[in-house]
Amino acid sequence: MNYFIIAGEASGDIHGSALIDALKAQDPEAQFSFLGGDMMARSACHEPIVHYRDMAFMGFIEVAKHLRSIMGFMKTAKQAMTTHRPDALILIDYPSFNLRIAKWAHGQNIPVFYFISPKVWVWKQWRVKDIKRYVDRMFCILPFEPEFYRRHNYEVDYVGNPTVKEIAQAMETMPTASDFRNDNNLDPDAPIIAIVPGSRKKEIRDNLPTMLAAARLHPSCQAVIAGAPGIDDDIYRPAMGSKMVPVLRGKTFNLVYHAQVALVTSGTATLETALLGTPQVACYRMNGSKLVYTFYSKLLKGKYVTLPNLIADSAIIPELLIHHCSVTNVDDHLTQLLSQGHERREMLEGYERVKHLLSQQDCATTTASLIIKHLENGHK
Repeated sequence: MNYFIIAGEASGDIHGSALIDALKAQDPEAQFSFLGGDMMARSACHEPIVHYRDMAFMGFIEVAKHLRSIMGFMKTAKQAMTTHRPDALILIDYPSFNLRIAKWAHGQNIPVFYFISPKVWVWKQWRVKDIKRYVDRMFCILPFEPEFYRRHNYEVDYVGNPTVKEIAQAMETMPTASDFRNDNNLDPDAPIIAIVPGSRKKEIRDNLPTMLAAARLHPSCQAVIAGAPGIDDDIYRPAMGSKMVPVLRGKTFNLVYHAQVALVTSGTATLETALLGTPQVACYRMNGSKLVYTFYSKLLKGKYVTLPNLIADSAIIPELLIHHCSVTNVDDHLTQLLSQGHERREMLEGYERVKHLLSQQDCATTTASLIIKHLENGHK
């Protein structure tokens, strides 16, 4: 089979790489073309048509500024599929781009599969209509998503969550606390506050200053930043001021696991942090005001936006969004979590509920099996 895969972000590159490996294991003659990153390139044994770092635009203004580039990437993807005529198009999250590609591919009679649902249950529920119309099968990684889609008369497959396996694998090679500190030249005694400011430049610029300011209110602790793939140190330095902060790359799971508390930009990292068992504060500054918060609040559906809270349907971790993400508010929770008080204990108990609700099945292997099965059965 000839598969065409589109992943527009760092997380999609990770999941796309695992899916390529799983498809190759079950379909040894498989061929891949893709828009993605370095991990997918290693799995497919060749470079992407477009690298995700050139596509990772975020927010209305940034997207508008780069609209010509985005349309160019879409044209490139369509031309590649016209030339290679894949047996299947596999889309990974990244909905604004991918749903447009899905519509085009559907019109070309190319089977369309979607791995990792867009967060339509949070906002932009009108996208469900496009999903039902243009996507042959959706593979979901959150246990509440099948019921959401069922309410919209669309059957999907829950395939397990890839983060479960990723964390389990990380735990197998997790260094001891002393080795981790020694290997990374960290203070051997000061508690670690892990700063996880996201994978996009705008996220980092918006959230890192607040995160660092709150962490620095605790001078007995050491702040350490989780560096994102493809992000230069120059993006982190302005928030540091005169006092440099370590930036560790490729060690996010180790850093979070050995931290006393983590300050995490809302996204997949909040679930990773929960599965690693580290108390956290979810931050999403976005340079916003009360007016912006009111605007987005009217668009959002449901009570929560972070994955641990959505999975458990309970306020397990604090969600500090837009103007609520102030230094004072972050520090209020940080101070509580640095102690061994009730907020920390209740959060760790909530993490156990999240783990219980997530399936242990191998997400990529299950998805690969279902894609091959659908193709063999005429993708019905």
